[in-house]
Amino acid sequence: MSTTVLILMGSDSDFPAMAATLEVLDQFGVRSACHVASAHRSPHRVEELVRAAEANGTQLVICAAGMAAHLAGVVAGKTILPVIGVPMESPHLAGVDSLYSTVMMPPGIPVATVGIGKPGAKNAAYLALAILALGNPDLRRRLQEWRNGLAPAVAEADARLQQKLAERPNKP
Repeated sequence: MSTTVLILMGSDSDFPAMAATLEVLDQFGVRSACHVASAHRSPHRVEELVRAAEANGTQLVICAAGMAAHLAGVVAGKTILPVIGVPMESPHLAGVDSLYSTVMMPPGIPVATVGIGKPGAKNAAYLALAILALGNPDLRRRLQEWRNGLAPAVAEADARLQQKLAERPNKP
């Protein structure tokens, strides 16, 4: 059984945030593989993993990196598979440096870039699901059902808020 999504992280310190990506993909039954490989410290390993992914039928790559955050761009330069970049928070500029490094790519070598850190990691998975759903009617149906479930949850949250507001003492 081949991997559908390859997840690469520049450091194992990225895993706490990227675990959210795995959780979402697992929830939808999407096969994934996850590795640490650095664009700067192990560039040959990055290339090996990308070549192996292409050979085994992987459909897209999600890359997480912080600071210089070149991993997604390097991967995008080595494959025509869709690449989603997740900028990681950094201690120096709160991840803005990572965001700019991930999103600013030369024309022709795109990286779909999501938000910084764990929220971005989740959205990377949802974007991956949307891309994969283009060719998978069952996944498309399940993703649509999941999205349809978001509105009732918001309505329930609003109803709870309205109840709390109605119960507050000394309301004007």
